[in-house]
Amino acid sequence: MRQGDFVTRISYGGDVMFKIERIEHLKAILRGVDYRLLADAPLSDLKKINKEETLDHPRSSSPEFRESLRRLAVAQVHLQEKNQQTVQHKQKNHQHNSYFEVPGRVLHLDGDPSYLRKSMQLYGELRVPAEGFFFHESQMAEALQRLLPQIKPDIVVITGHDGILKNRQEGSPGSLTSYKNSQNFVNAVRVARQYERNRDTLIIVAGACQSHFEALLRAGANYASSPARILIHALDPLCIAAKLSYTSSRETISMLDIMDLTVTGLDGLGGIETRGSYRMGVPGIQHTEESV
Repeated sequence: MRQGDFVTRISYGGDVMFKIERIEHLKAILRGVDYRLLADAPLSDLKKINKEETLDHPRSSSPEFRESLRRLAVAQVHLQEKNQQTVQHKQKNHQHNSYFEVPGRVLHLDGDPSYLRKSMQLYGELRVPAEGFFFHESQMAEALQRLLPQIKPDIVVITGHDGILKNRQEGSPGSLTSYKNSQNFVNAVRVARQYERNRDTLIIVAGACQSHFEALLRAGANYASSPARILIHALDPLCIAAKLSYTSSRETISMLDIMDLTVTGLDGLGGIETRGSYRMGVPGIQHTEESV
């Protein structure tokens, strides 16, 4: 076994695919490939997966996530077609028949630099204006106090690593002290909601694997993980943010409308009805040096 190898854990029945982050003595530090999960395991408990086998791994969600990206792209095309038809119908006797788009701007805070890099790449592919920052989960609340007034986003994504602690006090699954980072996420959500109380003006997507869903909603999140305390796909929060970025501010969407855009569905994420943050403008803008 070497750093960078793809592996599964024999004792867990090979349920999750990992990449070896590093090896310490006879123990490997593991990072989930598809799920926001950090773990460790003895080298004797690991089974190596060949690189060409990773996409065929039974628990690899790559095909499902590719389908989510395809649906997001198709929704953008349909929105553009609808806009073009509206403009042509309303301005059929005028010279200008074009429009410009103002999608919602995303501020993405991530407790994992690898997932952040992948998220920023995908935001670019989906044409979502986004700025991303890596902070340890314990630093996110303080970071938001500085970043929110500077960036003035429409959507904030607060994510990283979380989980129910193995050594928690018995009978206390509802306590924030039973979770690795849920309290840190709650603190960050509270800061964001204090900055902007209107849940349609500032949309908050928060949480990671097994996060305390109810506490995040009470703190002010629009969408959060994880209702069933399950592992969520590493990029599920991005899918929700991308959909909100390209949903008209005149339309309200619920988790029922967008659950098919996530890999883990309603077990992994939930939330409240929220207006989109996309706006259309006319006439079309040409040769601009600054974006709206």
